[in-house]
Amino acid sequence: MTKLMNYQDLLALGFPQNQARRIIRQAKRNLVKQGFAFYNGKRVGLVPATAIAEIIALPELEDDEQ
Repeated sequence: MTKLMNYQDLLALGFPQNQARRIIRQAKRNLVKQGFAFYNGKRVGLVPATAIAEIIALPELEDDEQ
């Protein structure tokens, strides 16, 4: 099962609040470009951990799919 993350999970990793929210927004933009129109919604705050790992380059987020 794919792990989903929101900005609060990024806060727990040590990112400042504004930066965590920007990472979520960027992940949503990337997912919309890939064809996932669901993430175009304003109130959608959960994104797959793999989308976040692409942005911040944390391989341990990608390996969590087991």
